[in-house]
Amino acid sequence: MEIELWWLLALPAFFAFGWLAARIDLKALLNESRALPRSYFTGLNFLLNEQPDKAIEAFLEAARLDPETVELHFALGSLFRRRGETDRAIRVHKHLIERDATQAQLTEEQRLQALSELGQDYLKAGLLDRAEEIFLKLRSTSRDEEALRFLLEIYQQEKEWQKAIAIARQMPGHADHLWHKEIAEFHCELAAAALLNGRDEEARRELQAALAVNRKCVRATLLLGELEAKLGAGETALAIWQGIEQQNPAYLSLAADKMLAVFRAQGREAQGIALLRGYLERHGSLDLLESVFQAVLAAEGPQAAYALVRDELRRNPTLLGLDKLLEAQLLLAPPERRADLELVKSLIHNHTRRVARYRCSDCGFKARQFHWRCPACGGWETFPPKRSEEFDLTP
Repeated sequence: MEIELWWLLALPAFFAFGWLAARIDLKALLNESRALPRSYFTGLNFLLNEQPDKAIEAFLEAARLDPETVELHFALGSLFRRRGETDRAIRVHKHLIERDATQAQLTEEQRLQALSELGQDYLKAGLLDRAEEIFLKLRSTSRDEEALRFLLEIYQQEKEWQKAIAIARQMPGHADHLWHKEIAEFHCELAAAALLNGRDEEARRELQAALAVNRKCVRATLLLGELEAKLGAGETALAIWQGIEQQNPAYLSLAADKMLAVFRAQGREAQGIALLRGYLERHGSLDLLESVFQAVLAAEGPQAAYALVRDELRRNPTLLGLDKLLEAQLLLAPPERRADLELVKSLIHNHTRRVARYRCSDCGFKARQFHWRCPACGGWETFPPKRSEEFDLTP
């Protein structure tokens, strides 16, 4: 293949230009490195040697000597907030904002970021009113979605459920049912407060609104049944609670004792027990077993309660079920065998305390009692009414 003469002349020129560009870049890099304060490199050295406290002090000195290190200010503020030193984080971010107001050194995006970081500092420090003020200023800016998310968190902490509903309706994806579960729960919170204060009609409106947003909201169904039972409409309450089987049968255990109370008030306890036994056979649950066990023990005696638990253990073998079986056996056992049974039951019970907790399906947080909202991650309806042993046994 022939090579034209001009290519031979051009190749040395290309190499020369490349060498010159590399020298210029290297020179610029060296100049930038010399321009950085010595304390900046000292801080990096402390950080690499896992001495974060000394590193922070060095970085603070670097930020003081070179006010243009905006990203360093952001990094320090975020680090302080994660360490729980919110007062120092607030000072760093307020310094950035005040400096921008006097010297106009920040870009618009940096100014908005500084405001957002300051709002997060206030939120972490528990200064919710100040955090709310900051995030309201960030509405209709490039940080709008972020502001919505933090405002929703603030209103949930303050239990401002109407404001939380308004914000959730503006969240991205609301039209795709992404926030309908949360909105229904906010309506349920309003309804629960209204029921507690005797505002029955207001509670009914909120519960109807919750079910209109999310027809599978079990909590709304439970509260609506409680409202009807309170007003003396027992049959209506029972019909409402029985609808939980179509919504989510795992939550039937939350309605079991309420249903039994209505059946007893009507003189139909046997019918109520039969209904719950049917639920137990179709939707095995340790909490439901506990409710049915206590009802059968009181109405039919220890022999019937023992037979109930034995049959359930054959369907769903669990340690918590075995604990109930031993409880029934103790009631039936002759005096000379009770000491041995009590010893076995004590050993089983000590172990079952570790597997008898509820567990958040999102973050794994465990609690002794059921929660509609996880105390750890704040997720709604992430605590199924199942004990951790049931989770472990589920394929």
